[in-house]
Amino acid sequence: MPEQTIKLISWNVNGYRAVMKKDFLTSIRSLAADIVGLQETKIQEDQLTRNMKAIDGYEVAFSFSTVKKGYSGVAAYSRMVPKAVRHGIGNPRFDDEGRIVELEFDAFTFFNVYFPNGQASNERLQYKLDFYQAFFDYAGRLRKQGKSLIIAGDFNTAHNEIDLKPPGPISKRSGFLPVERQWLDRIVAAGYVDTFRHLYPDVVKYSWWSYRFNARKNNAGWRIDYFFVSDDIIRQGWVKDAFIGNDIFGSDHCPVGVILEI
Repeated sequence: MPEQTIKLISWNVNGYRAVMKKDFLTSIRSLAADIVGLQETKIQEDQLTRNMKAIDGYEVAFSFSTVKKGYSGVAAYSRMVPKAVRHGIGNPRFDDEGRIVELEFDAFTFFNVYFPNGQASNERLQYKLDFYQAFFDYAGRLRKQGKSLIIAGDFNTAHNEIDLKPPGPISKRSGFLPVERQWLDRIVAAGYVDTFRHLYPDVVKYSWWSYRFNARKNNAGWRIDYFFVSDDIIRQGWVKDAFIGNDIFGSDHCPVGVILEI
């Protein structure tokens, strides 16, 4: 049976309307992905333009925040027709912020997720940790059904010291707190694999830079955008490459991606 090559992209655009003014469509076309997940679209349904709803050859699914306008939100574009599209995990506490869209295909289920940021308050940090728990409980139920999972998105946590610069002064800041990093440890222990780090254990690359202090120019960034896959995908040898598109601008994040051969 011939192999099917599938290219997947994840990109936190930090405002869909804003990135549309920064050559976004050119970037998306140049990436030539089969599936694209966008996070932090910050848009409501009535604000979608024709260009947002009809990018060449892609079907699209959006999840919108219903608790606050101009907040959160994700979109998934696919050239492959999904068997099913789902929004959220069946828990209004987490679903109402529009952070999850799920595309089910024959070979795998793709999640595009914008995990919460915990910097605003202790309450938001707890919400973030609770979100991790609820989402991976849901994902675990799918795995028990025999599903192969691809989880893409902005996890809002750098895992290890190699994943940010500099780690020392910010170890008490949300995004690199021990309790957050331990959640990524738990994900790995549960059988999910960070595709980039799996293939490139020693490569230093980042996916997000603060707009302050010339952080991107100085490459003082964080790697917080990931493609995690269930370990059966690794065992089957589907993951052929993973990459971080540092040369693509338009947001404070850059795209990250993975290439599968199924």
